[in-house]
Amino acid sequence: MDQWISFLMLFGTGCLAGILNVVAGGGSFLTLPLLIFLGLPPRLANGTNRVAVLAQNIGAVWGFHRHGVMEWKSALWGALPAAGGAAFGALIALWISDQIFKNVLALLMISITLWTLWNPSRQENDSLRNSRFPKWMVITGGFFIVGVYSGFVQAGVGFLILAVTTMIGLDLVKGNAVKVLVLLASMIISLTIFATQDQVNWLFGIVLGIGNSIGGLIGVRLTILKGHSWIKNIVTVTVILFAIKLFFE
Repeated sequence: MDQWISFLMLFGTGCLAGILNVVAGGGSFLTLPLLIFLGLPPRLANGTNRVAVLAQNIGAVWGFHRHGVMEWKSALWGALPAAGGAAFGALIALWISDQIFKNVLALLMISITLWTLWNPSRQENDSLRNSRFPKWMVITGGFFIVGVYSGFVQAGVGFLILAVTTMIGLDLVKGNAVKVLVLLASMIISLTIFATQDQVNWLFGIVLGIGNSIGGLIGVRLTILKGHSWIKNIVTVTVILFAIKLFFE
């Protein structure tokens, strides 16, 4: 395949993924398969995708802060345990074989889709109120688990973060703002680990990252303009589309 066609595919898919990642989640369900389709081994695709997600979330954090909706206390509270979890998850991803990673990715895509369709937010709120553990401990543990998942595969982690921010009591606008900072912290750690193991194609990652960054800024603007109810509908539609995509693959 001509390299310029590959770049156009990466840029266009990156734009769409950036919008999805900021507004809801699941954009990496588009970019990871594309990177593998373009010839990268799964482990290298996993590392390369993080360049784009990092670029996207730098712009998104700035965008949410500029609009005054960033809950910095909640975001930092989530970012620290998530960063620790991301290191652990990245090491697991580098340890397993490419074939196992592909099998796990397919299983996770199905599981995340079904889990999100189940709409667990209400269940998690009830669990938080009835928990014998302090609220801070439950939320810190939740963000650590999110970090492990993010470090391992990243795809679909936005849905998990929104579930945790719902537990905190944030609406989907502020929850999305917290999400991008948590992901930024996780990506800094996990990308560093992948890069030290030479598991990043920087050229593909930069082209994809330009698309993701543009899409992320569009996603921030849509989130601010449209609000909670619109985002909830987009999350639902996104999940249904992923379910259909998985069913026919």
